[in-house]
Amino acid sequence: MIGCYDFCGHYEWTFEWLNQLGGHALVRAYWDEAIHQDSQSHASMLIREKGFEGMKEYWGTTLADEGALYERTVTEDVFRIDMHECPSKGFLLRNGLEQYRDYCDHCMGWIGPLIKDAGFVVDHEHNHCGQCWWEMRRNADPAPASEPGALSGQHDVRLRPDWKSPHTDHYERSTDPDDKKAVS
Repeated sequence: MIGCYDFCGHYEWTFEWLNQLGGHALVRAYWDEAIHQDSQSHASMLIREKGFEGMKEYWGTTLADEGALYERTVTEDVFRIDMHECPSKGFLLRNGLEQYRDYCDHCMGWIGPLIKDAGFVVDHEHNHCGQCWWEMRRNADPAPASEPGALSGQHDVRLRPDWKSPHTDHYERSTDPDDKKAVS
C-alpha cells in the first residue's frame, strides 16, 4: 500500500499515461467517472442532498485529513475555499514531479460535474504553485466572484504576495475543466 502523499505522484502520472493512451477526452472521462462518479460519490450525495452544509461536511473533513492549509468562508449564498498550501500539488512541487501538463485541472475535472449535478456553479483560480480559491454558488445566483479580500478578508489567497504566477488559470461560473481562461 502506498502512502497518501506518494499517491499524488502516481495519480499525476496516471493522468499523463491516460493522455498519451487516449488524449484529453480519456483524461476527462477518468476524472468524471473514476473520481466524481466513483471514489467521490459520497461527496456528490452530501452536496446534492445538503447543499452548502454538505460542502462544509465534505471539504471540512477531507481538507483536514489531507493536511491542507486553507480557510473556508461560508455565507448564505457562497461556499468559498482559499487554499494556501495544497498538500498534493505541494508534494509534486517539492519532489520535482511534473508529468501531466496541468495537475490542478483534475479538481475542476471532478468537482465541476459534481457541482453541476447539485445545481451550483464555480468561480475558481489556480496558480500552479499549490494555491487556489473556489467560490460555489447556486446556479440561479447571478453574482460574480468576489473581489480580493471582500468575502474572506485577510484569508483571501489572492492577497498573498506570491499569488500571481505567469500562468494562473481562471474559471467563471463554470462546471467544466476546459472552460478555463488564462490570466496574465
